[in-house]
Amino acid sequence: MNQIFVEQGLFLVVLMILAIPLGFYIYKVMTNQKTILTALISPIEKKIYRFLGPLAQKEMNVKQYSLSVLFLSLFSFILLMAMMMFQHLLPLNPDKLPGTSLSLAFNTAASFVTNTNWQAYAGEKTMSIFTQAFGLTVQNFVSAAVGIAVLFVVLRGFTNKNSKYIGNFWQDLTKIILYVLLPVSLIVSVLLISQGVVQSFAGTISGTSLNAGEKIFLPLGTVASQVAIKQLGTNGGGYFGANSTHPFENPNLISNFIENLSILLLPAALIVAFGLFVKDWKQGRTIMIVSLGFLIAALIGVTLSEYYGPNFTNVLGHLNLEGKETRFGIGWSSLWAVSTTAVSNGSVNAMMDSFTPLGGLLPMFLMQLGEIIFGGAGSGLYGMIAFILLTIFIAGLLVGRTPEYLGKKIEPYDMKMVCLVILTPLLLTLLGTMSFILNPQAMDWLNNQGAHGFSEILYSFSSLANNNGSAFAGLTSDTTFLNIIGGSIMILSRFIPMLAVIFLAGNLGKKKIVATGSGTLSTTNGTFVSMLIIVILVVGALSFLPSMALGPIAEYFVTK
Repeated sequence: MNQIFVEQGLFLVVLMILAIPLGFYIYKVMTNQKTILTALISPIEKKIYRFLGPLAQKEMNVKQYSLSVLFLSLFSFILLMAMMMFQHLLPLNPDKLPGTSLSLAFNTAASFVTNTNWQAYAGEKTMSIFTQAFGLTVQNFVSAAVGIAVLFVVLRGFTNKNSKYIGNFWQDLTKIILYVLLPVSLIVSVLLISQGVVQSFAGTISGTSLNAGEKIFLPLGTVASQVAIKQLGTNGGGYFGANSTHPFENPNLISNFIENLSILLLPAALIVAFGLFVKDWKQGRTIMIVSLGFLIAALIGVTLSEYYGPNFTNVLGHLNLEGKETRFGIGWSSLWAVSTTAVSNGSVNAMMDSFTPLGGLLPMFLMQLGEIIFGGAGSGLYGMIAFILLTIFIAGLLVGRTPEYLGKKIEPYDMKMVCLVILTPLLLTLLGTMSFILNPQAMDWLNNQGAHGFSEILYSFSSLANNNGSAFAGLTSDTTFLNIIGGSIMILSRFIPMLAVIFLAGNLGKKKIVATGSGTLSTTNGTFVSMLIIVILVVGALSFLPSMALGPIAEYFVTK
């Protein structure tokens, strides 16, 4: 047991060592400073701006930036749907896979455009190499870049003075993809290939097994390149249906370490970049402390629950190895489960449905907090900023003073936008769960009944509404009902908070910066950190404790 915690602690140390320089690098990129890659990439960047023309030349206001985000997302959505439905007519389809149904195409397009990557299909049996490489992988880059771009919009809102302009979307998007996502993905791809992750344009190959000469089929494809960006961009969609439990996608402990590190690397680096961008590293330190605190607490809870929890199966002398890869064991499976739900990643290296009741509850709760604990690429940090503003507003009410953050007064309009950011995923989780339970066919789509069956439903809609993508395996996901309802929830949960953040940034940018005084609430000391943690927990607990009591908590007392 001690060895497990030592390994997990070493992982977190490596994460921080890599996140700090990467955060400095991202800060330089987004403030137009010279970097190590400027000479190489700048000519390509300029050609892209010339191709885009006037769109990439001028500063944008709130409406222009919002429309650009929506236009790109709508274009990506339509293109991705068409690519999936007509993939049988497109090249690089060696296995002659047919086009997908309309409802599955809708759900999957919504999933990848919103950075959710919920998968109601097995990739190797449903999507061609062309669709995976030029549709899904490309969208992994674009959706992650959009989230990061919107994060820097809100940061400009805090640093701008009396300005209605918040940057240029096309420039932000181009910089993030060219300078950040592509180089880091290339490094991770090469590292994964060195460990045996598949990277090929070949289709499925056949062979003979050692078991009585049975014929087996081994799917190949452009796996390493998709896995790299799916983890780095907090996308999570697997090339194979088994995701990162598949040995072609995650062969050994080294590849597992690299992929798990990639899940948390960019979100952690963005916190560092945030402190540098607002010229107050203590603000970034506050968010890092809160995020690491939640992550470590959840990690300890899941690990202990899986190690000492109910003895469902006793395999190789260990408890609760059912659903886990023996090459990863309890420690690395628990770390991945916490990482993938703290960050809106959703990939898995073990079957979450097989976790103990409390081992499944904690990852579910991390999602239900809005995935602000590190969170998605960009989206997690602007979600955390929304909770910070809520905490400051509550503190301001207690002392009778107008709340301020980073020199900007927080007023009623700002709090309306904050409420949209915080409450939209919460409400969609509960409404989606209710709509599924009220459907007369609900029981036909579940492999389990009782408390665990309810946990499967609640987990799935927590995942959909918080743009995560992971799921308990007992729920049949490729149904017309869930494809349409789930796709709609993913779209609403992504773009309502995102647009609210952009309009919040626009309103903040118009304000003057107020000098810090003796009555200004400190947002970097221990008292504020404690208040922020309490607010986050209270919002989550009050919203989801009743539903949790019907699912994982009830199951815990039944299996105890």
